Amino acid sequence: RADLAEWLLSTENPLPRRHFVNRLWKQFFGKGFSNILDDIGNQGEWPSHPELIDWLASEFQESGWNVKHIVRLIVTSDTYQQVSARNPELAEIDPDNRLLSEQSARRLDAEFIRDNALAISGLIANDSVGGPSMQPYQPEDYWANLNFPERKYQASTGTDQYRRGLYTHWQRTFIHPMLAAFDAPSREECSADRFISNSPQQALTLLNDPTFVEAAKALAKRLNTELPDSADQEKIKRAYVLALAREPSAKEIENLQSFLTKLRTETPDADPMQQLSRVILNLHETITRY
Repeated sequence: RADLAEWLLSTENPLPRRHFVNRLWKQFFGKGFSNILDDIGNQGEWPSHPELIDWLASEFQESGWNVKHIVRLIVTSDTYQQVSARNPELAEIDPDNRLLSEQSARRLDAEFIRDNALAISGLIANDSVGGPSMQPYQPEDYWANLNFPERKYQASTGTDQYRRGLYTHWQRTFIHPMLAAFDAPSREECSADRFISNSPQQALTLLNDPTFVEAAKALAKRLNTELPDSADQEKIKRAYVLALAREPSAKEIENLQSFLTKLRTETPDADPMQQLSRVILNLHETITRY
């Protein structure tokens, strides 16, 4: 073990540090320098920017393997801070954006989608580190076929229910339905990367999963608490800032005000702010990283 550790951190072995910064780059740009994350050797894909990956790998080692230092270098760079608006000319020249001419828009990973909804609503208040796994809501008898031994599932209660997805309980072959819908791996085998799909089940999950229903309720309560005497327009603006970090356009405000008016007329028993919150938490932009 000592020999392995010394070999991994040897100044003469660039592979581990290059491999690490390649995966870190993928987290921020959607693709690594080499898009094959689990093989950065001769049988993998040649890095798109070999000099840059080597420089970051050297900087990582010389900084004392300081992850925060490398993250800070990446996120404060002009390359990372570019907008993701698609330029038609660049799309023809570089359809996969391997030249990093702009930022790449991409959907959040499964765990982050849940965390994002909880953060927007203000529910993700338990920021304790470590501890037992959290068990989110899941369908009754989802584990019915899990034997040897037979197990019962008990959803976490209180603030534990709203801990970050990092602490979600994983049951191999019985991955949580929400995570499965958004392409989280089952962990039956090692997975260095994830496939990104787009399916009707994802929209249904965002609408009906109890976690997202509770997030919508909490967001509605937050809007009514922060802006108790404000008009719909101000609450819509506040919801957009919380969810999308931008204000809505005039057309978006008009559409959502019409939605609230129709809701109050045709479904007077419904909570208009809760329904508005469900709409906003279901926006494509809410679960997409730009």
